[in-house]
Amino acid sequence: MRQLKIVIMKVFATIIFSLQISLCLAQSGSLTGKITSADKPVPFAYAAIEQLNLGSMADERGNFTLKNLPEGRFTLKTTSLGFMPASREVVISKNKSQHVEIQLTEMPFALNAVVVSGTRTERRRLDNPVAVNVLTESAFQVTQSNTLSEGLCFQPGLRMETDCQTCNYTQLRMNGLGGAYSQILVDNRPVFTSLMSLYSLEQIPASQIERVEIVKGGGSVLYGSSAIAGTVNVITKIPDKNSWSLSQNSSLIDGEAPDHFFNGNATILNEEKNAGVSIFASHRNRREYDANGDGFSELPKLRNNTFGFKTFLRPDARHSLELNAWSIQEFRRGGNAFDLPADRADQSEERNQQILLGGLDYRFTPTSGFFNLNAYLAGQVTTRTHYTGIDQADGWGNTDSKTLTGGLQINRNQPLLNRPNTLTLGIEHQHDDTFDEIAAYGYLIDQVTDLTGLFLQSDWEVTPKLTLLSGLRFNKHNFVDEIITTPRLSALLKPVENLQLRASYARGFKAPQAFEADMHITFAGGGVALTGFDPNLRQETSSSYTVSLDFNRPKTNYIYGFTLDAFHTRLFDAFVLEETGTDDQGNIRLLRKNGGNSTVQGVTLEGRFNYDQIIQLQGGLTIQSSQFDDPIAWSAEIPGTKDYLRTPNRYGFFTLSILPEKNLNGSLSGVYTGPMQVPHFGGAPGVERDVLFRSPDFTEINCKLNYQLHLHSMETDLEFSAGVQNIFNAYQSDFDTGRYRDSNYIYGPARPRTFFVGVKFSAAD
Repeated sequence: MRQLKIVIMKVFATIIFSLQISLCLAQSGSLTGKITSADKPVPFAYAAIEQLNLGSMADERGNFTLKNLPEGRFTLKTTSLGFMPASREVVISKNKSQHVEIQLTEMPFALNAVVVSGTRTERRRLDNPVAVNVLTESAFQVTQSNTLSEGLCFQPGLRMETDCQTCNYTQLRMNGLGGAYSQILVDNRPVFTSLMSLYSLEQIPASQIERVEIVKGGGSVLYGSSAIAGTVNVITKIPDKNSWSLSQNSSLIDGEAPDHFFNGNATILNEEKNAGVSIFASHRNRREYDANGDGFSELPKLRNNTFGFKTFLRPDARHSLELNAWSIQEFRRGGNAFDLPADRADQSEERNQQILLGGLDYRFTPTSGFFNLNAYLAGQVTTRTHYTGIDQADGWGNTDSKTLTGGLQINRNQPLLNRPNTLTLGIEHQHDDTFDEIAAYGYLIDQVTDLTGLFLQSDWEVTPKLTLLSGLRFNKHNFVDEIITTPRLSALLKPVENLQLRASYARGFKAPQAFEADMHITFAGGGVALTGFDPNLRQETSSSYTVSLDFNRPKTNYIYGFTLDAFHTRLFDAFVLEETGTDDQGNIRLLRKNGGNSTVQGVTLEGRFNYDQIIQLQGGLTIQSSQFDDPIAWSAEIPGTKDYLRTPNRYGFFTLSILPEKNLNGSLSGVYTGPMQVPHFGGAPGVERDVLFRSPDFTEINCKLNYQLHLHSMETDLEFSAGVQNIFNAYQSDFDTGRYRDSNYIYGPARPRTFFVGVKFSAAD
């Protein structure tokens, strides 16, 4: 009898519960919403009420609907790949429908941005079999980086190096290799010449950059020669909304030398948003700076004007046309006697150059979507007059450089074993014609190079957790008799959620031609140092191996992660520079030759943390070794060394941003440079013989404060900034003095303590 009562009570409870559910459904409400980010829909995001175990996927326009919701107060959680999760409280009323607008924030650090540099096709960063680092526009702002060269310091494995005390030419070192081993791209095109690389990283304003994509390790299968260390792809801004901005940044270097930087940007789109143009302009004016009071500059006088535009036209879904063009005009003067012509100074370097760049891209995607075609043409023209002289020598010269790059690339979706696979086939030709002469020194580079490449690549998703990228490029260079084959193989493994393992191998090569360091004449030994070339100089080849572990854990209010990279590059017949004596005028002669084999290897650890977009911390440290198999005799007076010169075994960076409220934010950033071997030629005051100097280590710390006001009546945002770069004045203290200084004896941070202020007007978001 008792058991019967229990059964009856259970049946009665079930009936009552069912009636309650039916009543709730009869009186249920509904919820609709739109999910966006930066005023753009987020397609196929997921919105869910976890308490009810109910969810809905948004459509391609970011719209979603949840029906039959009981009355009450609930938490709506929205997630999408590449965005921080968002939660908000919603109140459901019976028999009512309500609408909500959800704003998602992209993951910090551009963790899952769409990138193109790793595979030459558009791919999400976390799904890319090639590790790609992204330097965003906000990173330039946080670190007060007004130019590309200033911002590149804040990326793992990268180091900017100043190599001349008089003209301040720079080079980018990636994973311990010199500037000639890195391929600089502008909007995916290799239009940077060796001559441009001397100064152009400092000439490109950060205000015109959308982002910078960095691929470390051999990238020669995609971009040909000069990509042994990796590639840096500068993506300029493309119009995506109507906007404008005007900004002025003024710095005072060591309380003495002003440095003013003005930028203007504007973007215009038509109503259909299938055509638009982005226009940018900048002007820089810096006074020379003398660090040791000897009357000779350590930072040169600088005037720079940059202007350009980028425009696109998409008449329909199948066709896209993109055009960009810009110019750089720069006057650079170092030395002394700035009120006199360069050839009347005791020692001087002057560069007056005009650079014109442009590119045209056409893309075609048929309705079927099984393939797409990309045809492109890009080029640059550089003309300059320059002076390098001491004791009023006739050191005037002229330069004329032209580069033209054209190519065709086809990407086809071709499944392999019923799994997604993208085949890429392309052909590219690069033509470079460089003439550089100083008649008084017998210095002449008259070089025409042609490089043709045919490349094939397969990007195969073997399983949802394993992707293989394999590629092969055939290269024909006019300075090399045979065809050079450069393969690459990369793999991406996702063993668990939020973790990616990558491994890659690549072959690379460098043709026996003049590079940027060869086009710079330095002061040394009371004269100048000139570079010649071994008539038997042959190509340099490389084998590069990289392994990386990438972990990122996003939560509702925070995200943290780390990346561990290991790299090993073996160079065969590596190019070296050795002293061979002096000429009749007392000038040092250097010879570019093959110097045997060498190895560069090490590890880079990068960490990152972001809490609710209020605190963001990122940093990286590289520990490496760079050595030749046999000692290299860089000087005729002292024994050679196996160590790479001017290459520290430790270097790193950090950035810390704090945003206590919407309109106020502050940041700290820093760059660490470890000790390195720096050559010092004799002939400078107090330096009788050549020596190899071990530099101290440096830690450069910067701080910045930003405050933003919204002017409602003008629909304008007004932003003020101020701060200090190199707060503790970590700067070289033993510069050579006088006209007979060794201008290459320079190391450490690029500038001493510098105070800055800035103001920016922009269209309100």
